[in-house]
Amino acid sequence: MTPNPTSPSANTRAGRREWTALGVLMLPLLLVSMDVSVLYFAVPAISADLEPSGTQQLWIFDIYGFVLAGLLMTMGALGDRVGRRRLLLMGAAAFGAASLVAAYANSAETLIAARAVLGIGGATLMPSTMALVRTMFTDPKQRAAAIGLWSGVMTAGIALGSVMSGLLVEHFWWGSVFLVNLPAMALLLILGPLLLPESKSPTRGRFDWLSVPLSMAAVLPVIYGLKEIATQGWNVRYVVSVTTGLLFAALFVHRQRTAASPLISPELFRARGFSPAVVLNLVAAFGMMGSAYFTTQYIQSVLDNSPLQAALWSLLPTLPIAVAAPVSAHLVQRGVPRAHVVGGGFAVAAGGYVMLALTGTDSLWLLLAACAVLACGVVAVMSQLADLALSSAPVEKAGAASSLLETGTEFGGALSMAFLGSIGAAIYRHEIPASAPDAARETLGGALAVADRVPGLATLAREAFTSGMQGAAITGAVLLAGAAVLAAVGLRRVELQERACQTPDEPSHLSPSGV
Repeated sequence: MTPNPTSPSANTRAGRREWTALGVLMLPLLLVSMDVSVLYFAVPAISADLEPSGTQQLWIFDIYGFVLAGLLMTMGALGDRVGRRRLLLMGAAAFGAASLVAAYANSAETLIAARAVLGIGGATLMPSTMALVRTMFTDPKQRAAAIGLWSGVMTAGIALGSVMSGLLVEHFWWGSVFLVNLPAMALLLILGPLLLPESKSPTRGRFDWLSVPLSMAAVLPVIYGLKEIATQGWNVRYVVSVTTGLLFAALFVHRQRTAASPLISPELFRARGFSPAVVLNLVAAFGMMGSAYFTTQYIQSVLDNSPLQAALWSLLPTLPIAVAAPVSAHLVQRGVPRAHVVGGGFAVAAGGYVMLALTGTDSLWLLLAACAVLACGVVAVMSQLADLALSSAPVEKAGAASSLLETGTEFGGALSMAFLGSIGAAIYRHEIPASAPDAARETLGGALAVADRVPGLATLAREAFTSGMQGAAITGAVLLAGAAVLAAVGLRRVELQERACQTPDEPSHLSPSGV
């Protein structure tokens, strides 16, 4: 790490300055995560004002997430080279400027371009904030607490985005959902240089520009294909998209192994605990996003709530998240092996899926409880795995490590929606009679749209969707139960290997003393 007077030395406990800086970092992180869902209720107003085509409307909604996912690895590696604070402030400036343009966009093309720039800014902010947490909090216990807060804010932001969107659009105009970003970004630009330490890798090397398009060509087609499979069903075009992405992923990996100064150093994966943390984090994201795909539709369409009512109900399961990460960190600090805590978190999340499998067509409170249990388990897992990954990786590569973790999260979410969504859709179509209209056989929304012309169709469609959700939930429970066993056994094995190799004074990343 580049020496800096404001940068904490190794194993120094953070003080008020660092915790204040963490609070400043949480504001942009919250807004970046909220922007994933902030257009949920603004789209109708945008459609009425800008009159986008159907394709343009899809791009207005999706371009942010696609650009964000495609550039995470690039921005994480770039931050390690040019400085994480510098990249964070550049991203904040871009995010604020793009938010202003988006708020006053007078055409669909302008709004799409602004959302793309927001994705670029978001890709700089996410890995930079986590990497700065790693460099500011060198004490293992404090770092675990800080990363727990990071994980909780990130998860809560996605739920808050849709609610804030509904409230703002109801009282103001649709551009207000973007203007709320400006105060937080301005605060970061003012306080960031004063509170945040600059840190970057001391190793000098040419930036591998060829790896940038290779990484995007690997990430974007896979995520696009998986998301389209989840919403549109299996299609040769989407399978080709995923396959193309996987081929570019193989080229990207080959480039990283052979380049003199790779974008993502293979050294990261030699660190004990890093690879298991990335893989298990992907599985945890799979569990979280798979449930959300069904529960949001269930609350709105099965229980017949308005979009805003559905968003408000969806907030309730996020409340216990605030204690999940701190409890998991406390358990590890009290001497419970991290492997057991992560395995237990996966088991709790699997229990949430079991509860989800028991829901009927009028089971709001059971569904909310299931979502709360699942979310607590997943957040406990993800906070511990983030701490493990960052603790295992060299400090000078904290940005790249963060970006890999977050890219895995994006892959896990997309894979979950495609896999569990396909199971739910197959069960739904099986239970809808062949004589029903084509639209009704495709989706619950399509069935409700034509339900007034077919007596009893609405009830039948809601029951079929619930059956599909139950089938997907059983699958999710089995997969997370398997992950619980793999985490408990695999991480414990890594811990024992690390203990066998470390010196007496060297802290373990997996042991209670090395949180």
